[in-house]
Amino acid sequence: MRARLIAAGIALVLTASLSAAAENKGPKPDVGDGRVAWFDITTTNLPQSRVFYEQLFGWRFTALKGTDRALEIVSGDQPIGTLRVADGNISPFDGMAYIQVSDLPGKCKKAKELGGMIPPGFPFNLGDDKGAIAIVADPSGHPIGMYSRTPLPPAPK
Repeated sequence: MRARLIAAGIALVLTASLSAAAENKGPKPDVGDGRVAWFDITTTNLPQSRVFYEQLFGWRFTALKGTDRALEIVSGDQPIGTLRVADGNISPFDGMAYIQVSDLPGKCKKAKELGGMIPPGFPFNLGDDKGAIAIVADPSGHPIGMYSRTPLPPAPK
């Protein structure tokens, strides 16, 4: 149940953030397989965390369409992640890194073979041809995201 709630919250914020601006259509920049392509930071105080990260790293933040509970993190001119409000207390599992993969369905299959769990509803395509994501819980239950620049093919009918 907890994994489903985490996955649903992350999916909502990531979908909103990756679909936020019309000028950002298409996939995220190619960072290469096995590298971090996106990340989320979870907070209980969005304004305070925004100031903290602005002053610490020089990040800028932009509003996300459809939510007042998350902001897109911008470094230079590149969106790199989201800062989002936690649902309840912060836990060691809040926040998420998304690792770029070239074969999302194949990596999901491999994760399951290795004892991981893919929550219901994953993988799925992001809007505006931005690619696709999945969440996998490793055998100890820790979640990590996978991101493909290539959308999933249509489901067979």
